[in-house]
Amino acid sequence: MKIDFHLHLEEGPYSPRWLQRTMESLTAMTDSSDQIHTQAWMQESFGLLERRMTGGAFTEEWLDLYLKQAKQRGIHTVGIVDHLYRFTKYKAYYEKHMLLDDTLIGRMQREWLDQVCMADTEHFVACIQAQKEKWQREGVQLRLGIEADYFPGCEQELAGILKEQPYDYVIGSVHFVDGWGFDNPATQVYFEQFDLEVLYARFFEIVGQAVSSRLFDIVAHLDNLKAFNYRPDEQRLLPMYERIADLLIAHDTATEINAGMVYRYPIREMCPGPAFLAVLAAKGVLFTTSTDAHFPDDLGGYTDQQLEMLKQAGVREIVTFQNRRRSRHWLE
Repeated sequence: MKIDFHLHLEEGPYSPRWLQRTMESLTAMTDSSDQIHTQAWMQESFGLLERRMTGGAFTEEWLDLYLKQAKQRGIHTVGIVDHLYRFTKYKAYYEKHMLLDDTLIGRMQREWLDQVCMADTEHFVACIQAQKEKWQREGVQLRLGIEADYFPGCEQELAGILKEQPYDYVIGSVHFVDGWGFDNPATQVYFEQFDLEVLYARFFEIVGQAVSSRLFDIVAHLDNLKAFNYRPDEQRLLPMYERIADLLIAHDTATEINAGMVYRYPIREMCPGPAFLAVLAAKGVLFTTSTDAHFPDDLGGYTDQQLEMLKQAGVREIVTFQNRRRSRHWLE
């Protein structure tokens, strides 16, 4: 069974690159009667873009493109999440934990947070819930999730936040080390200040705390600190991989094989990487598969490759969630 259990409807900041990528996705996913690259085709494309900009991401029209792609790629179950930092209701949660002081990094992160935190939680949830029946009629199961950033000491506050909506599952992720958002291209120079082995030890300490919190059904992209190719000798990381695998087993928490860094970051590697995947599989950790897509034409793009990687590693089943309850599915 093919699943893509971690993808998004939108992501800022709203840059020229975002505009270009949105246009590319719309034109790739929409049939046109006009010859490509003609003026008529471009005018039609601008009309699509205008409707997308006016309606936003939480519309049936935009979601239909994800459904179309899921059907074309034979995806049985799709899980759509959004980042918790997208929602204005939870901005204070991030302001409490992010580095937002008057340093260069702090100012850049403040600018980023102000740019991306602009959505309404209820609007997102209502959009996904309203489309579930339609998707089922079309032969695809749709699930509602949330991707929530874990920060040390956040457990009580985040537990309350996660109870506010009827999520089918909750993804926990670590994008920040002591307030620094390490996967933001604008702040990657910060890596130069660290002993990489010490930095990775701290990162995996936080990942371990996220797993141990038992707040999450899935803990995502376990080694995304590698995004910009800053990584020590991986042999030095193997004990850290072992510890995370043991914690996932002890706390009955799943992870994923995530393709986002293959096509969006310099590392060009799945999360987890091959060595980490081997450790997780040997321990019997449970997996979902995800593209971490932010546009409909990326949905399911790496699912076949991921399933083959899991099989080669000895994994025999994948998991999905509904109403926070887990189901197992044998790999074909």
